[in-house]
Amino acid sequence: MNERVEKAFNDQINEELFSSYVYLAMAAHFEAMNLEGFANWMRHQAQEEVEHAMRLFTYINRRGGRVVLKAIGEPPVDFGSPLEAFQKALAHEQHITGTINALYEIALEEKDYPAQMELQWFIEEQVEEEENAGGVVELLKMAGDNKGALLILDRELGERSGEDH
Repeated sequence: MNERVEKAFNDQINEELFSSYVYLAMAAHFEAMNLEGFANWMRHQAQEEVEHAMRLFTYINRRGGRVVLKAIGEPPVDFGSPLEAFQKALAHEQHITGTINALYEIALEEKDYPAQMELQWFIEEQVEEEENAGGVVELLKMAGDNKGALLILDRELGERSGEDH
């Protein structure tokens, strides 16, 4: 595996694990607000980010590279209102889309065709990630200050299971 591509994949593992920490912190934030459905959504999101990191981990090993894990940054503690938290989640997914795109650019520059193929999955996944977070942002905007609507949305988000993406 090309050294530059390997380093970039290792950096992305760190990004994905940090994402998991961010979503766990968001879950804790929502649990403190007694919004268990929102917390459930974030817990599932955190697990999905670990799965993304492990996909990269496995890929590096399959290619004969070396996985080098780095320290994971400390996530924020407070995320504001549910709308503000989901806007931050959306912004975070947009950041991750940028890191995946940069990783793809490196794979292109290094003519690492297998890496380009692997990254296609991540590119598609990021479209879905932004769509999901953005969808909740739009629902929260529609709910406005209506506590009843917020509770209905909390119940709906509580139904997310591990099979949902």
